[in-house]
Amino acid sequence: MINVAQLIDKEQCEVRFYGRGGKDEIGQYLLSSLIKTPVVLKDYKLVDNRTPSTIVLSDPSFDNGHGERMFLNSIGAAWDYRPDELKDDFFNSDITVFGGTALVPRIHDEMTSLLKKAKSNGCITIVNTVFDFRNEKVNPSKKWPLGESDESYKYIDLLIADRVEAFRLSGENNLPAAIRFFHDNRVSSLIITDGSKNISAYSDGRFFNTVQLKEMPVSRKIIDELKNARDGDTTGCGDNFVGGVIASVVTQLQNGVRQPDLQEACCWGIVSGGFTCFYMGGTYFEENIGEKLARIKPYYESYKKQISG
Repeated sequence: MINVAQLIDKEQCEVRFYGRGGKDEIGQYLLSSLIKTPVVLKDYKLVDNRTPSTIVLSDPSFDNGHGERMFLNSIGAAWDYRPDELKDDFFNSDITVFGGTALVPRIHDEMTSLLKKAKSNGCITIVNTVFDFRNEKVNPSKKWPLGESDESYKYIDLLIADRVEAFRLSGENNLPAAIRFFHDNRVSSLIITDGSKNISAYSDGRFFNTVQLKEMPVSRKIIDELKNARDGDTTGCGDNFVGGVIASVVTQLQNGVRQPDLQEACCWGIVSGGFTCFYMGGTYFEENIGEKLARIKPYYESYKKQISG
């Protein structure tokens, strides 16, 4: 959401963040960090529990410099966030984004109802997934649930998942079968990422323009520059990819496009995710409004030339 807010026209769109933290040192740090960003803290509260956290063990040199990470996750105060705490202003938004809900168990377990309510209010619904530590631990051989049933998927305008998450949510062990599962369950559009490898995307035409299943590569310019960059890591690449996609959707809709262009949205996601590798951690703190957009735009322009050629 921070990336979305940094890439769009703030005069025409308000980006709100809803969540829970703990009344501890980490929670205070997060709150002090969030207020430095353009995101509006509509319902971000610190409660009597420890702040949700993930320890990231990062090896930037893995896979010829593409990087790899391991996560140790603690849900903490996210256990305390209930579906009934999502008030009307959340569902009166033009776009509702459910991000990483597997780390917010009570919200995650009622996703079918929440997505249905959002659609009944006329919202565009975007879901980006995260590794489901809880369900993987309970049922390592069973596919992960998303809400009360697989009915959740038909209420999703855009689903974004990485390859592992797509396999575990679908219960399949190969990409074509996983994509078929989401298509058969009526996900309107889908993007599957795979680290430094090609992304896969399709749209059935209900929200984005119709796009048959296609692959798109990572940014060649970013890959080349990363060979000599040593100041960053891969933490936050996936989240910033999502932010770039959403920012593009917002911008296209503000420009009067009836159906956003899926490839255009993916372009912004790819360069946003790749740009994250140039700094440590997932959040880029701007000193000036528009700074991040100005830095990413040359990579976007280069990428458009790359895929057109």
